[in-house]
Amino acid sequence: MQASKIARAWFGATALVVIAGLAAQVPVSAGTEGGTFHTPAGRVANLLAFFTIDSNILVGIGSLLLALGVAGRSTLFGVLRLTGLVGIIVTGVVFQVALADLYELHGWAQFADTMLHKVSPLMCVAGWLLFGPRGQLSWRVLWWSLLYPLAWLAVTLVRGAMIGFYPYPFVDPGINGYGGVAFNCVLIGVLFIGLAAAAVGFDRTFSRKDEVDDYLAPDPAESVERIRDTGAY
Repeated sequence: MQASKIARAWFGATALVVIAGLAAQVPVSAGTEGGTFHTPAGRVANLLAFFTIDSNILVGIGSLLLALGVAGRSTLFGVLRLTGLVGIIVTGVVFQVALADLYELHGWAQFADTMLHKVSPLMCVAGWLLFGPRGQLSWRVLWWSLLYPLAWLAVTLVRGAMIGFYPYPFVDPGINGYGGVAFNCVLIGVLFIGLAAAAVGFDRTFSRKDEVDDYLAPDPAESVERIRDTGAY
């Protein structure tokens, strides 16, 4: 029970980090003039074009559900958890390798950057390693999790071709050419699949088959079986 309380507190803190980062980023983006989008509303809406923002949202939702004890054991939640986990790792790695030196940030912009690119990835990974939940990942979940990066890439390239905006230099054909963009995407795709496969392998290896993470919401079918086992109806 004590471990469950610690786990929920960790997940809650992770969700708060994401919320704080997003809350700081919204006014920063709204007040940044120039560029493709000329209104505060347009600049804020465009935040959803960034893989960083989307990955943090997935992490925040998954962490909040776990903190509140309402996350179930469904395939859908397994996909949400794996997609958020791998997406936020890719966010942290790509940022440090390719993007960290491109901008000089101050004030709330620096705070948001730290929360979304550094603290959130570290807390998400540490939370998953320490608390799981275990036994939810499978190769089927892995393949479903690939829909997120594929959809993001398709929307980014099509939208970019239409309005001339690309959220990151490495997916901008005007900078790298389509061949360079394809090469960059393959590298990131291999990283995503490799990390997802490693996560599934880790989860299957260290799953506690005789234990259930009690911060997960009970499965309705399992609850019925438990009631029947006690002789209560």
